[in-house]
Amino acid sequence: MTRKNFITLGTFDGLHLGHRYLFGRLETLAVRYLQKPLALYFPLPPKTLLSAHPEMTVLSTLTEKKHLFKTIGLPAQPLDFDQCRNQTPQDFFEQVLLQRYQMGGLIVGPDFAFGKDRQGDTDYLRRACEKHGIPFEVAGFYQLAGQKISSSLIRKTLAMGDIERVSELLARPYELTGIVVAGHKLGRKLGFPTANLDTGIYKILPLGVFAVKVRVGRNYYDGFCNIGFRPTVNTIHSCLPLVEVNIFDFRQSIYGRKITIWFAGKLRDETKFNGLDALVAQLKKDRQAARALLAQTTGLP
Repeated sequence: MTRKNFITLGTFDGLHLGHRYLFGRLETLAVRYLQKPLALYFPLPPKTLLSAHPEMTVLSTLTEKKHLFKTIGLPAQPLDFDQCRNQTPQDFFEQVLLQRYQMGGLIVGPDFAFGKDRQGDTDYLRRACEKHGIPFEVAGFYQLAGQKISSSLIRKTLAMGDIERVSELLARPYELTGIVVAGHKLGRKLGFPTANLDTGIYKILPLGVFAVKVRVGRNYYDGFCNIGFRPTVNTIHSCLPLVEVNIFDFRQSIYGRKITIWFAGKLRDETKFNGLDALVAQLKKDRQAARALLAQTTGLP
């Protein structure tokens, strides 16, 4: 007899500590009821998909989310938001959860809701599960030092530049993955060649100068990264800031390649300098500060 799935539902943006707590509870319940744990998730937050300005609104892209689920070893499948958004709660419960995914149990967070106009809240799910004789649980919010952990909290913390706190809430360093694209090559002329990174429109980009760990292929390097609008030279006029990464002791051409960076900490805000000499002097200080910070930071790849 095929075992049914004990399911959890959500967007799980960032797969942070609160989500990990929910997943741990899911696996415990799956074992108790002799079922298989399964996470069903929306690739992007519904607010992002419905927004007229979805730029920089997510902590984890679909690719990153798939990798994170694989890393923690939890079976997971994406849901099609367009197909689900206009379904009635009853249709979603019966056609998607019961029939398509063979649900035998369900656990969700306290603020979860689904279906048209979010009518499928926890009260509805409790009644529906009771009707079908299915175990149901609402997991409490996970707290750290008395503070409720949520994706929105982490987004706000990231916007403030508190990288260390973000890493604590995510239980891992915040990361960016993107394709190296051509730039103006001014950094090379100044003695600080940079890789300009295209990370797409959805990923949240913290503004400022940061110490980072960089992966190119299978190799890892130290570096520092400026994310902003280049106020000193070649100012860009865009809603999306430019990501420029200086990789220490690196001389390869990597245009068109995918690289990943992890943030160790913020060095400073982006600043407009009085000329290139002042900019170069500050970049030398940034490089020195980044090396020092990276040397004492643990938990990086």
